[in-house]
Amino acid sequence: MTSPGSPWPSPASPPPEPGPPPVPVPAAPATKKQSGVRNAMEWVLIIAGALLVAFLVKTFLVQAFYIPSGSMMPTLKEQDRVLVNKLSYDLHDVERGDLVVFEGPDQAPGAVKDLIKRVVGLPGETVEARPDGFIYIDGKLLEEPYLGPGITTGPLEPTTVPEGHVFVMGDNRGNSRDSRFFGPIEQSSIIGKAFVRVWPVPDFRFFF
Repeated sequence: MTSPGSPWPSPASPPPEPGPPPVPVPAAPATKKQSGVRNAMEWVLIIAGALLVAFLVKTFLVQAFYIPSGSMMPTLKEQDRVLVNKLSYDLHDVERGDLVVFEGPDQAPGAVKDLIKRVVGLPGETVEARPDGFIYIDGKLLEEPYLGPGITTGPLEPTTVPEGHVFVMGDNRGNSRDSRFFGPIEQSSIIGKAFVRVWPVPDFRFFF
């Protein structure tokens, strides 16, 4: 815009001074009731997550079992607690000497549901106990360093283990109901391999 009679334009008006920056309005503080509900929800989620993890571990990985009798002495005593690896036999075959937990063949009410024994005979092998008190596999003497002093095995007629089965026995041969009574067990009935005793604490031990 020019002044009347002037050849030059008039200077522009200066820009307005900037105002103060906007001040954020603080959020209203949560009430005690809202805070308590939020904390409760957090604990519910934490506990639910922990239970889910425990369920998955118990179902697919590791489970604790207690020893119901003295049939595995001296290796395991009654009321000992062991951890069982449920993935072992998804990764490799059952091996002689393994301590396995399996579904007992007698599932009648009051019967012990799960048993623990030692694998002695493998599929296709012939197991027998001779009058000398020792186990023979396909005619060859089986060394059993895990047996207690003086423990022997009563006579057992030669028994051939079918495919898909194993022959199991308790280490306390005179006080164990095992494959000598109910025959070889199906490998599909094996829950897993006991790999460590966790209770009592002074007797903590790995089994290899």
